[in-house]
Amino acid sequence: MSESTGGTPTGGGRRRISRRTVLLGGTAAGLTTAGVVGYAAREDLERLWWRLPGVDQDRVAGAVDYPGAEWVAASGANWRRADRPYDYTVDRVVIHVVQGGFDDALTAFRDPGHRAAAHYVVRRDGHVAQTVRELDVAFHAGNRPFNERSVGIEHEGFVSRPSSFTDAMYRSSAELTAAICERYGIPRDRKHIVGHVEVPGTDHTDPGTWWDWDRYLRLVRAVPPGGRRSGSDGRGGDRGGQRSP
Repeated sequence: MSESTGGTPTGGGRRRISRRTVLLGGTAAGLTTAGVVGYAAREDLERLWWRLPGVDQDRVAGAVDYPGAEWVAASGANWRRADRPYDYTVDRVVIHVVQGGFDDALTAFRDPGHRAAAHYVVRRDGHVAQTVRELDVAFHAGNRPFNERSVGIEHEGFVSRPSSFTDAMYRSSAELTAAICERYGIPRDRKHIVGHVEVPGTDHTDPGTWWDWDRYLRLVRAVPPGGRRSGSDGRGGDRGGQRSP
Protein backbone atom coordinates (compact mmCIF):
# COMPACT_ATOMS: atom_id res chain seq x y z
CA MET A 1 0.00 0.00 0.00
CA SER A 2 1.20 3.49 -0.73
CA GLU A 3 2.80 5.43 2.07
CA SER A 4 0.02 8.00 1.90
CA THR A 5 -2.68 5.53 2.88
CA GLY A 6 -0.65 3.54 5.35
CA GLY A 7 -2.84 0.46 5.20
CA THR A 8 -0.13 -2.14 5.84
CA PRO A 9 0.69 -2.90 9.49
CA THR A 10 3.95 -1.37 10.69
CA GLY A 11 5.70 -0.86 13.96
CA GLY A 12 3.56 2.24 14.43
CA GLY A 13 0.47 0.07 14.30
CA ARG A 14 1.28 -1.42 17.67
CA ARG A 15 1.28 2.04 19.22
CA ARG A 16 -2.14 2.81 17.77
CA ILE A 17 -3.62 -0.48 18.96
CA SER A 18 -2.39 0.15 22.47
CA ARG A 19 -3.87 3.63 22.41
CA ARG A 20 -7.17 2.23 21.19
CA THR A 21 -7.31 -0.20 24.10
CA VAL A 22 -6.59 2.46 26.69
CA LEU A 23 -8.65 5.34 25.33
CA LEU A 24 -11.64 3.72 23.67
CA GLY A 25 -11.74 0.02 24.44
CA GLY A 26 -11.81 0.78 28.13
CA THR A 27 -14.57 3.33 27.65
CA ALA A 28 -16.65 0.81 25.74
CA ALA A 29 -16.10 -1.80 28.42
CA GLY A 30 -17.24 0.67 31.08
CA LEU A 31 -20.38 1.53 29.17
CA THR A 32 -21.16 -2.14 28.78
CA THR A 33 -20.76 -2.72 32.49
CA ALA A 34 -23.13 0.16 33.11
CA GLY A 35 -25.67 -1.37 30.76
CA VAL A 36 -25.45 1.50 28.31
CA VAL A 37 -24.34 -0.50 25.27
CA GLY A 38 -24.46 -4.16 24.31
CA TYR A 39 -21.74 -6.35 22.82
CA ALA A 40 -22.38 -5.35 19.21
CA ALA A 41 -22.36 -1.65 20.06
CA ARG A 42 -19.19 -2.08 22.09
CA GLU A 43 -17.52 -3.78 19.12
CA ASP A 44 -18.48 -0.89 16.83
CA LEU A 45 -17.29 1.65 19.39
CA GLU A 46 -13.90 -0.02 19.72
CA ARG A 47 -13.48 0.18 15.96
CA LEU A 48 -13.85 3.96 16.10
CA TRP A 49 -10.62 4.42 18.08
CA TRP A 50 -8.80 5.68 14.98
CA ARG A 51 -11.03 8.78 14.88
CA LEU A 52 -9.21 10.14 17.91
CA PRO A 53 -6.84 13.08 17.21
CA GLY A 54 -3.44 11.92 16.00
CA VAL A 55 -4.59 8.38 15.15
CA ASP A 56 -6.27 8.69 11.74
CA GLN A 57 -4.04 7.71 8.83
CA ASP A 58 -2.87 10.31 6.33
CA ARG A 59 -4.89 10.53 3.12
CA VAL A 60 -3.50 12.24 0.05
CA ALA A 61 -5.87 13.13 -2.77
CA GLY A 62 -5.22 10.96 -5.81
CA ALA A 63 -2.92 8.50 -4.02
CA VAL A 64 -3.49 4.86 -4.96
CA ASP A 65 -2.76 1.57 -3.21
CA TYR A 66 -1.85 -0.25 -6.43
CA PRO A 67 0.96 1.30 -8.52
CA GLY A 68 -0.19 2.19 -12.02
CA ALA A 69 -3.88 2.40 -11.13
CA GLU A 70 -5.90 5.46 -12.10
CA TRP A 71 -7.59 7.22 -9.19
CA VAL A 72 -11.31 7.87 -9.85
CA ALA A 73 -12.91 8.68 -6.51
CA ALA A 74 -16.27 7.10 -5.72
CA SER A 75 -18.92 9.18 -3.97
CA GLY A 76 -18.59 9.16 -0.21
CA ALA A 77 -22.11 7.77 -0.04
CA ASN A 78 -20.86 4.51 -1.60
CA TRP A 79 -18.27 3.56 1.01
CA ARG A 80 -17.56 3.95 4.72
CA ARG A 81 -14.43 5.49 6.25
CA ALA A 82 -12.35 2.99 8.19
CA ASP A 83 -8.75 2.15 9.08
CA ARG A 84 -8.23 -1.35 7.76
CA PRO A 85 -6.53 -3.62 8.62
CA TYR A 86 -6.31 -2.14 12.14
CA ASP A 87 -10.06 -2.07 12.77
CA TYR A 88 -11.10 -4.89 10.41
CA THR A 89 -9.03 -7.86 9.26
CA VAL A 90 -8.80 -8.02 5.45
CA ASP A 91 -8.85 -11.67 4.37
CA ARG A 92 -10.92 -11.87 1.17
CA VAL A 93 -10.91 -10.63 -2.41
CA VAL A 94 -14.34 -10.54 -4.08
CA ILE A 95 -14.53 -10.80 -7.88
CA HIS A 96 -17.37 -8.92 -9.63
CA VAL A 97 -18.50 -8.35 -13.20
CA VAL A 98 -20.00 -4.97 -14.07
CA GLN A 99 -22.81 -6.07 -16.43
CA GLY A 100 -21.74 -3.09 -18.50
CA GLY A 101 -18.70 -1.08 -19.49
CA PHE A 102 -15.74 0.29 -17.57
CA ASP A 103 -17.09 3.84 -17.81
CA ASP A 104 -20.53 2.65 -16.72
CA ALA A 105 -19.05 1.37 -13.47
CA LEU A 106 -17.11 4.56 -12.79
CA THR A 107 -20.18 6.69 -13.48
CA ALA A 108 -22.28 4.59 -11.12
CA PHE A 109 -19.67 4.69 -8.35
CA ARG A 110 -19.46 8.49 -8.57
CA ASP A 111 -23.23 8.75 -8.15
CA PRO A 112 -24.20 9.27 -4.47
CA GLY A 113 -27.62 7.81 -5.17
CA HIS A 114 -26.10 4.52 -6.30
CA ARG A 115 -25.03 3.56 -2.77
CA ALA A 116 -22.48 0.97 -3.90
CA ALA A 117 -18.89 0.83 -5.16
CA ALA A 118 -15.98 -1.58 -5.42
CA HIS A 119 -12.37 -0.71 -4.61
CA TYR A 120 -11.17 -1.37 -8.16
CA VAL A 121 -12.46 -1.64 -11.73
CA VAL A 122 -10.51 -3.54 -14.42
CA ARG A 123 -11.02 -2.70 -18.11
CA ARG A 124 -10.88 -5.13 -21.06
CA ASP A 125 -7.38 -3.95 -21.97
CA GLY A 126 -6.13 -4.47 -18.41
CA HIS A 127 -6.24 -0.85 -17.27
CA VAL A 128 -7.07 -0.53 -13.56
CA ALA A 129 -8.99 2.24 -11.81
CA GLN A 130 -9.17 2.57 -8.03
CA THR A 131 -12.31 4.21 -6.67
CA VAL A 132 -12.12 3.49 -2.92
CA ARG A 133 -9.01 3.20 -0.75
CA GLU A 134 -8.32 -0.26 0.58
CA LEU A 135 -8.29 1.02 4.13
CA ASP A 136 -11.96 2.00 3.72
CA VAL A 137 -15.05 -0.23 3.53
CA ALA A 138 -16.58 -0.22 0.04
CA PHE A 139 -20.24 -1.20 -0.34
CA HIS A 140 -19.75 -3.90 -2.96
CA ALA A 141 -20.83 -7.29 -1.62
CA GLY A 142 -24.28 -6.77 -0.15
CA ASN A 143 -23.09 -8.23 3.17
CA ARG A 144 -21.69 -5.99 5.89
CA PRO A 145 -19.15 -8.45 7.37
CA PHE A 146 -17.89 -9.31 3.88
CA ASN A 147 -17.58 -5.64 2.97
CA GLU A 148 -15.57 -5.03 6.11
CA ARG A 149 -13.19 -7.93 5.50
CA SER A 150 -12.71 -7.79 1.72
CA VAL A 151 -11.38 -5.86 -1.25
CA GLY A 152 -13.81 -5.76 -4.19
CA ILE A 153 -12.67 -5.87 -7.84
CA GLU A 154 -15.11 -5.15 -10.67
CA HIS A 155 -14.45 -6.30 -14.25
CA GLU A 156 -15.83 -4.72 -17.37
CA GLY A 157 -18.21 -6.98 -19.28
CA PHE A 158 -21.21 -9.27 -19.00
CA VAL A 159 -21.57 -12.62 -17.23
CA SER A 160 -23.26 -14.12 -20.32
CA ARG A 161 -20.50 -13.14 -22.78
CA PRO A 162 -17.30 -15.21 -22.70
CA SER A 163 -15.63 -12.61 -24.91
CA SER A 164 -15.83 -10.12 -22.04
CA PHE A 165 -12.95 -11.81 -20.27
CA THR A 166 -9.84 -11.01 -22.27
CA ASP A 167 -6.31 -12.24 -21.69
CA ALA A 168 -5.23 -8.71 -20.76
CA MET A 169 -8.04 -8.47 -18.20
CA TYR A 170 -7.25 -11.82 -16.59
CA ARG A 171 -3.54 -11.03 -16.31
CA SER A 172 -3.99 -7.51 -14.99
CA SER A 173 -6.65 -8.56 -12.49
CA ALA A 174 -4.55 -11.50 -11.33
CA GLU A 175 -1.61 -9.20 -10.66
CA LEU A 176 -3.85 -6.85 -8.71
CA THR A 177 -5.29 -9.71 -6.65
CA ALA A 178 -1.81 -11.11 -5.99
CA ALA A 179 -0.67 -7.70 -4.74
CA ILE A 180 -3.67 -7.46 -2.41
CA CYS A 181 -3.06 -11.01 -1.12
CA GLU A 182 0.59 -10.21 -0.43
CA ARG A 183 -0.27 -6.94 1.29
CA TYR A 184 -2.60 -8.58 3.81
CA GLY A 185 -1.23 -12.12 3.97
CA ILE A 186 -4.27 -13.60 2.20
CA PRO A 187 -3.83 -17.16 0.87
CA ARG A 188 -4.10 -17.36 -2.92
CA ASP A 189 -6.88 -19.93 -2.98
CA ARG A 190 -10.60 -20.23 -3.72
CA LYS A 191 -11.55 -19.94 -0.08
CA HIS A 192 -10.14 -16.44 0.07
CA ILE A 193 -10.58 -15.29 -3.55
CA VAL A 194 -14.31 -15.60 -4.18
CA GLY A 195 -17.01 -14.54 -6.59
CA HIS A 196 -19.81 -12.16 -5.70
CA VAL A 197 -22.19 -15.08 -6.17
CA GLU A 198 -20.52 -16.81 -3.20
CA VAL A 199 -21.13 -14.00 -0.72
CA PRO A 200 -23.77 -15.09 1.82
CA GLY A 201 -27.15 -13.49 1.20
CA THR A 202 -26.39 -12.17 -2.28
CA ASP A 203 -28.81 -12.40 -5.20
CA HIS A 204 -26.05 -11.74 -7.76
CA THR A 205 -24.55 -14.33 -10.11
CA ASP A 206 -21.28 -12.68 -11.09
CA PRO A 207 -18.64 -13.41 -12.19
CA GLY A 208 -20.74 -16.13 -13.86
CA THR A 209 -20.07 -19.50 -15.44
CA TRP A 210 -17.77 -18.09 -18.14
CA TRP A 211 -15.25 -16.80 -15.62
CA ASP A 212 -12.32 -19.25 -15.75
CA TRP A 213 -11.40 -19.76 -12.11
CA ASP A 214 -8.70 -22.34 -12.79
CA ARG A 215 -6.95 -20.01 -15.20
CA TYR A 216 -7.36 -17.04 -12.91
CA LEU A 217 -5.93 -18.80 -9.87
CA ARG A 218 -2.96 -20.05 -11.91
CA LEU A 219 -2.24 -16.47 -12.95
CA VAL A 220 -2.61 -15.16 -9.40
CA ARG A 221 -0.24 -17.81 -8.04
CA ALA A 222 2.29 -17.14 -10.82
CA VAL A 223 2.89 -13.58 -9.63
CA PRO A 224 6.16 -13.56 -7.66
CA PRO A 225 6.32 -11.97 -4.21
CA GLY A 226 6.87 -8.25 -4.43
CA GLY A 227 6.14 -7.82 -8.10
CA ARG A 228 4.18 -8.44 -11.26
CA ARG A 229 4.62 -11.42 -13.54
CA SER A 230 7.46 -11.28 -16.05
CA GLY A 231 6.40 -9.54 -19.26
CA SER A 232 3.57 -7.52 -17.73
CA ASP A 233 2.92 -4.09 -19.18
CA GLY A 234 2.21 -2.82 -15.65
CA ARG A 235 -1.12 -1.22 -16.52
CA GLY A 236 -2.68 -0.91 -13.91
CA GLY A 237 -19.79 -7.26 -10.43
CA ASP A 238 -22.05 -5.79 -11.49
CA ARG A 239 -22.38 -2.16 -12.37
CA GLY A 240 -23.74 -1.62 -9.08
CA GLY A 241 -22.55 -4.14 -6.58
CA GLN A 242 -24.75 -4.13 -3.51
CA ARG A 243 -25.02 -1.78 -0.62
CA SER A 244 -24.24 -2.92 2.91
CA PRO A 245 -22.82 -0.21 5.17
